Amino acid sequence: MMRFAVSLGVCAAVLSAPVVTQAAVAPAATAVAASEKAEETAQKESPWLVIPTFSSNPKLGTSLGIMASYLHYFDEQSKVSMFAVNALYTSTDSAVGAAFAKTSFGADHHRAIVLAAGGLIKNDYNDFLGTGKPLKTEDNLQALVGRYLYRTKSDWFVGAQALLTNYQMIGQTALDDQVLNVLGLTGFRSGGIGLVVQHDSRDNEYSPAKGWNLNLNNVAYRDWLAGDNNFDVYRLDMKGYWEHWGGQVFALRQNNQWTVDAPPSAYAPVVLRGYKMGQYLGRYMSSIEGEERLRLAKNWGATIFTGIACLYGNGKDCTDSANLYPSYGAGIQYVVKPKEKMVVNLEYAQGKSDNYGIYLQFGYGF
Repeated sequence: MMRFAVSLGVCAAVLSAPVVTQAAVAPAATAVAASEKAEETAQKESPWLVIPTFSSNPKLGTSLGIMASYLHYFDEQSKVSMFAVNALYTSTDSAVGAAFAKTSFGADHHRAIVLAAGGLIKNDYNDFLGTGKPLKTEDNLQALVGRYLYRTKSDWFVGAQALLTNYQMIGQTALDDQVLNVLGLTGFRSGGIGLVVQHDSRDNEYSPAKGWNLNLNNVAYRDWLAGDNNFDVYRLDMKGYWEHWGGQVFALRQNNQWTVDAPPSAYAPVVLRGYKMGQYLGRYMSSIEGEERLRLAKNWGATIFTGIACLYGNGKDCTDSANLYPSYGAGIQYVVKPKEKMVVNLEYAQGKSDNYGIYLQFGYGF
């Protein structure tokens, strides 16, 4: 960033010298040019990003994985696009792989996401869905997801999304199958389409310091889209970011998911750190969480967070503590891509009923 100042300083020194021959100036100018080129090469970031992933949960074991991605700018006005593959293996002998692309192009007037995933997920629950019953399941998962957004005015986007999944849940023993049948959890094939409305005024997508984001969308699952059931899912996710105290950031998220005529396997999950996605389900889910992001050094930061979620519907409400799921924790982050402000994040989260999680992952919690 100081290259121009260095060049001007060298020129000023040359012009103020009493007697300088062209032969003397040429080597000096060549040396400065070579130094600037070396500095520019050193400061240029690699487009590749490879990070390990890790998580540990007492109910689901330990998972190890890796994410490899390629970063690309389609034009100067667009945000960075990411093309990545991800794979993980767990101590419960689960294996999952995914490939995804998250793009911004046309001066950020167009945004698109495509995801393809598949694998075998083996879960070992000590207390499944709060029933007090232990349960071991095998989930065969295949999924294909796509979303497209178009900037209409200012920071507002509209678009559409579609997905296809072949989700099958089976018990590892005959008793597990009986429990699944009693709970009505058998897995399902599904195909759905929906609309998306989004507002995004964040100053940065990966480490925002100001602005807010709203995402309202629905998925209409229909049997004529290769599905087994007809039901609807609606989601509303709101996030806000406020910079204060000279570089610290307070982040707030309020998340909602509502289902209509959905089978129990497609109910809304608790979406908070410290809980396994899909371990606790309800017809409706709402949550709120706050996070203080502290700047420790140039490339180091820390987080302190807390939140609470509620599962309601079907006679359940948020006045009953049994339907509430608190969460709190802390973490530390390291900036791996300064230009894009991308971080690797190590966090610990504590929930209720001996639920907790340790995560090493890409990006902040939200």
